[in-house]
Amino acid sequence: GVEGASAAAHALSLPAEAYGNDPRLEVMWAMKAYNHAEVYFNLISSVDPKFLKLTKVDDQIYSSFRETFKDLDVKRLKEEDLKSDEAKQTWRPFCNQFEGVVEDFNYGTLLRLDCEKDYSEDNTIFGELGMSQWTKRRLSGQKVNIMFLVISATRVQFFAVEIARNREGHNDTVFTSKRAKS
Repeated sequence: GVEGASAAAHALSLPAEAYGNDPRLEVMWAMKAYNHAEVYFNLISSVDPKFLKLTKVDDQIYSSFRETFKDLDVKRLKEEDLKSDEAKQTWRPFCNQFEGVVEDFNYGTLLRLDCEKDYSEDNTIFGELGMSQWTKRRLSGQKVNIMFLVISATRVQFFAVEIARNREGHNDTVFTSKRAKS
């Protein structure tokens, strides 16, 4: 109920050092990442993505992103675009410049590899959180797809890629295909 949601919100606002590897917290983070992905996909399915403003600093994120990642193909990402050692060395300073600028800039999110497709196990970049087997069984027992056990990107990485996809017209396919089905 309301008390449980309030307690979860408070727990998620505490620093990571306060928890260690608490399986209950891992479940809350996985559910939060899943809910964020679901809300975002519904948004780009119903509103023309080129008119979306995801943050107060979209222009700053986009210009810095394209300055730093000039040739990154945001339409179809590869895991190494975010997870290779070389990519991490470039992403880290990019993300850190938004600390204090973008709320929860380093929260975990799910990011689609191919922006023309929905979130799925095959279309999401994975980065292990180190969840226990208990947590994995508990989540799958709650009918949460196994893909949501892992977090793919930080929130500012998600914003950077999705702002680029929206502005460059790559998310138009999702919007037009969902409109055609209605």
